[in-house]
Amino acid sequence: MNPPLSTPGPTLGVVGGGQLGRMMAEAAAPLGVELVVLDPTPNCPASPVVREQIVGEFDDPDAVRELADRADFLTFEIELADPDLLEEVSETADVPVHPSPDTLRTIQDKLVQKRELAEAGIPVPAFRRADDADDLRDALDELGAPAMVKARTGGYDGRGNAPVESPDEAEAVLDAVGADVGGAMVEELVDFEREVSVIGVKGDDEVATFPVGENVHEAEILRETVVPARTSDAVRERAEAVARDVLEFLDGRGVYGIELFETSEGDIQVNEIAPRPHNSGHWTIEGASTSQFEQHVRAVTGRPLGATDLRSTTAMANILGDVDERQTAELHGVDDALATPGIGFHWYGKQEVYPLRKMGHVTAFGGSSDPDELLRKARDARDELSFDT
Repeated sequence: MNPPLSTPGPTLGVVGGGQLGRMMAEAAAPLGVELVVLDPTPNCPASPVVREQIVGEFDDPDAVRELADRADFLTFEIELADPDLLEEVSETADVPVHPSPDTLRTIQDKLVQKRELAEAGIPVPAFRRADDADDLRDALDELGAPAMVKARTGGYDGRGNAPVESPDEAEAVLDAVGADVGGAMVEELVDFEREVSVIGVKGDDEVATFPVGENVHEAEILRETVVPARTSDAVRERAEAVARDVLEFLDGRGVYGIELFETSEGDIQVNEIAPRPHNSGHWTIEGASTSQFEQHVRAVTGRPLGATDLRSTTAMANILGDVDERQTAELHGVDDALATPGIGFHWYGKQEVYPLRKMGHVTAFGGSSDPDELLRKARDARDELSFDT
């Protein structure tokens, strides 16, 4: 049974103290909810805005037990959390953990994720298991080339994914994605018009979705999101319906980032799911009635969900490392961004920058209902910022 809700509110223990934990803490404070985070990096990005940081590995049993001892609820902002350990600690400490460790197990393995979605009748691209080069070549015979190869575990921000153009590349591509650790999955290369995403949230006996966003990727890394997605009403409705089917399939309260393909025929297929707040939902801080981070805190602590209405057409642009090598993070041009009306600036507090590392984001909102105009405004504000001296 959940502890009774009151204000001041409960303490939320979070495995992970990166930018998601930081923004979660910023959203939790007005609700009277305090955060304790577990992260191996001393002075992690979330540390300035949380009550306490426990320095330890995500799968350190003693550290996770200490986190549970200091919290009324547990959640995670990174898929590297150990579901078996979370389940054990939740039971022994009598502290609820959301989303469910079972959901985390499913999401951590991309092959298992795709299999279970397909078995639930949720549309996904055709896929095959590829444990070795012979498997990959057989899969290409069935799916055709080019195709996309994904490490089953551990990939993010373009890491762990690589296209394969021909059977001759099988060994090299498997090596490039790190498939020697946990195997790989090969997926048909979808002919898609755009990638869209839905930020969904499950609470106590209630489900909500935010308006459908459109994502712009380059080199497998999310660069921008614009909301509402620049597509038809029918496609947006279909994307929301598929997202709600995904939420019904998943177990546990919290926010879920659901990435989807809009195919050239106007169909919707699920790409990947994140059982936590997601980069493609950062626009909700300025653009929605309740941010994805506040929704996650509300959901996992058993509080009523907030409204998901769109305040205004909104565009978000990631601030990525534009340097050639790892160095101390010093961002230039911030004053110009802060001085621009209708621009929100968010800094993640990372002490080092390296090529393409996500360091912050800017949001353009209000003043226009034209998504193209706001996307240009967000890009212009982002492009004025640089780590390169």
